[in-house]
Amino acid sequence: MSATSMDGLLGLLGLDETVDEVLAAYDLGPAPRATLLHISENITYRVDDLAGGRRWALRLHRPGYHSLAEIHGELAWVAALRADGVVRTPPVVPTRTGASVATATARPEDAGNGGAGGGGDEGGGTERHAVLFEWVGGRSPEALEPAALGEAFAQLGDITARLHRHARSWARPPSFARFAWTWESTLGAAGRWGSWTSGLRTALGEAVVIGADAAAGGEDRGSRSAAAREAVELLGRAAAAAEGRLSAFGRGPDTLGLIHADMRMANLLVPDGAEPVAAGGASAGEAGEVCVIDFDDCGFGWYLWDLAASLSFIEHLDEVGDLVAAWLAAYQRRLPLTAADVAMIPTFVLLRRLLLVAWLGTHPHSDAVPSIPAYARDSCDLAEAYLGGRLLAG
Repeated sequence: MSATSMDGLLGLLGLDETVDEVLAAYDLGPAPRATLLHISENITYRVDDLAGGRRWALRLHRPGYHSLAEIHGELAWVAALRADGVVRTPPVVPTRTGASVATATARPEDAGNGGAGGGGDEGGGTERHAVLFEWVGGRSPEALEPAALGEAFAQLGDITARLHRHARSWARPPSFARFAWTWESTLGAAGRWGSWTSGLRTALGEAVVIGADAAAGGEDRGSRSAAAREAVELLGRAAAAAEGRLSAFGRGPDTLGLIHADMRMANLLVPDGAEPVAAGGASAGEAGEVCVIDFDDCGFGWYLWDLAASLSFIEHLDEVGDLVAAWLAAYQRRLPLTAADVAMIPTFVLLRRLLLVAWLGTHPHSDAVPSIPAYARDSCDLAEAYLGGRLLAG
């Protein structure tokens, strides 16, 4: 969806008034201007004070996705990581009253905007929370070609190990609250991002119109339904196998804790003019040049979920085995893993892939992948490889 069409959509949803109400809570100059950057679970804007030459990033939270207490929990960890010199993170800008979160009254047509899934909010969808961050310049290394991603994944592994080491020792505030990434909240009945089966059926239905089948004249409805049933059955067997292995793996303190949960290239910012990534063995101070952003999905989960998240949308590429090896080598320089840990990586990769199938099914406007139907078909290939013990085996 283009920026122009998204701006029009936001106007129809009443978000222009909501954003104005949020901005009024801050000291941003006489006429701050908000420009839409991104729509996902939340909506992100760039805010400019043209007269004062200042800039910020505004995150408008989707009603119901996080409670106010959970937002405060995220910000507490982000602040602690920065204060303890673990990684560079964007500072939060306080409101005029010193609060870290601003709250606006959501319009009736705005209350349901944002996507699928999500837990309840104490406002029942009548309030919209927002956080303003200092602007961090730079670029994401996600645009690198797959063959050039090895060093970037080493950087990711190093940063992730530092985050996990901090999470294990950090004395969380008594009021700290974040949700958990469990089987139930990913692929179970309480999936935060919707149903993977619905997402798969939606994607395969689109494949008839968008994919190669359309160019060849398409299939009849019965054939399409049969293909969708076969795909759901295949991925269902893979999901069941993954659930069993996760249950046997357990949720002990050595395997599970506070994680970023979306540690992708898109959530690193490298300063303009700097090398794309620092060396994998960089110290926390040196790696401070790289800024880690978007902790919105942080919560309690398996530590190796962060590795699977790093592979989001590229799990099917031939280079994935090398990327995993680079990530693991850098990670284990700071935190060792057991053989049992490493053996679980294909399960976490499959779990994340199916979660993204669900997410794409509820975000048809997303440009995260070139083709949602192709992503669904590749997911079936990954499931076959997983069931055959071949996923990441090479």
